[in-house]
Amino acid sequence: MQRIAIATAVWFFPVSLCAQWLDIRTPGIPRTSDGKPNLTAPAPRSQDGKPDLSGLWRPEFNPYNLDVIQDVKDEGIFRPAAEAIFKQHLAEFHESDPVTHCLPGGPLEILGAGGGTFYRIMQFPNIVALLYERGIMYRQIFMDGRELPKDPNPTWMGYSVGHWEGDTLVVESGGFNDRTWLDRLGHPHSEDLRVTERFRRVDFGHIQFQITYDDPKTLTKPLNFSLAVNYVPDTDMLESVCDNERDAAHLVGKAGAGVKVSPDVLAKYVGRYEIRDGPPNIRGFFGTADTFSVIDGQLWMNAIPMIAESETNFESAASAVEFFMDAQGTVTHFMLHVNEGEARYDRKP
Repeated sequence: MQRIAIATAVWFFPVSLCAQWLDIRTPGIPRTSDGKPNLTAPAPRSQDGKPDLSGLWRPEFNPYNLDVIQDVKDEGIFRPAAEAIFKQHLAEFHESDPVTHCLPGGPLEILGAGGGTFYRIMQFPNIVALLYERGIMYRQIFMDGRELPKDPNPTWMGYSVGHWEGDTLVVESGGFNDRTWLDRLGHPHSEDLRVTERFRRVDFGHIQFQITYDDPKTLTKPLNFSLAVNYVPDTDMLESVCDNERDAAHLVGKAGAGVKVSPDVLAKYVGRYEIRDGPPNIRGFFGTADTFSVIDGQLWMNAIPMIAESETNFESAASAVEFFMDAQGTVTHFMLHVNEGEARYDRKP
């Protein structure tokens, strides 16, 4: 069997998570008496009285960037043809993942901003611009009352128009090509995808962000997510360039069937596990809690199918997992191994 973890090192983190070493005092922002940024100060407003979203922002890490489906029972939200494409992506080690090939992520970037990297919002009366740290991407949100094009020429990042509903900026986007994915695991979308975003700046340092994916060709109902977006003071974006296209030749092969593990052994791993130790990027992509289940004789981690290499070691196109037991044979925890490190998750009653 070809080891899936080797492929993981190539595709899972193709964009460097840059260390922000720039120490530049951001001018004009509220500060406390000790000179620290006051992120709970009131949100600034523009001359027209609307909340001013301008600034440098970073979405919180979220597991939806890896997999929009966090519960295997929700896999049915994708229509059969879309589910078949997803399974093909899994079997092919994500060889066609556009982000791995240094191409834009489309709606994935809108949700995850490139896996925790920064973006800058620049707000003007008739347009809002977003500049992403992954320098190949930007977005224009037109605020001049125009509608989305009826028959757009499909693009990587789509077309966006916005309007205000009270203090909330509502953005409608369409016109995406179908070469991008909804997540890094490989869930597809069609060119009929519509994305709705809602930005509400609750105070100086925090935006409440909601996003909805609506695609009747691939989804049986819309997908909705909410996450926090945090202001990043006293630093700036650094150039972030994808150069892993040079490794594309290594993205070959098919996922093997693995070894046969008895149902009794698989049943031992079923349950909920919570993180005990691990770096922030793993917490963000895989979450602080994971659930294992068995469906049709296969072990699943949340909504990710796992392939057995032995009775205690399992792999997917996103991770490697090793289970540990006590002297009585009771499962105590598992270790999650990915390219950027490892984390321990303890089993909960």
